[in-house]
Amino acid sequence: MLADQILDSKGRGVATIAPEATVSDALSMLADHNVGALVVSADGATVDGIISERDVVRRMAADGSAALSLAVGDLMKTEVATCDGRADTERIMNVMTDGRFRHMPVVEDGRLQGIISIGDVVKVRIGELAAEKDQLVGYIRDGR
Repeated sequence: MLADQILDSKGRGVATIAPEATVSDALSMLADHNVGALVVSADGATVDGIISERDVVRRMAADGSAALSLAVGDLMKTEVATCDGRADTERIMNVMTDGRFRHMPVVEDGRLQGIISIGDVVKVRIGELAAEKDQLVGYIRDGR
């Protein structure tokens, strides 16, 4: 399955936050949108970075509650792995696994199109494996 197909199924909405917003604002947005990461974008359409729950937890472990008043831009990762709509789930899964991250923005012509999580990829892969299993069972049962 391709990234565009996943986005067509789950939706293309992406929670974004400005780099000058506070980490406290980011935590509120993560909770409000029930997501694990926010795309950091000054204009809501391009990817400047990404901030995840993990980034916040690590910074709070180092700085305590003072981290809450920092700007998102101070914590965000600026090297963000992205894919286009033609990327398949195997490639996405491999990049996420190798990079040890769980969210990948989908970008076309420099514009944010959506975001895919490792949960989205696992859901697709489980569906593919179930379909393969059903085909094999049918083949063995029917002898064709």
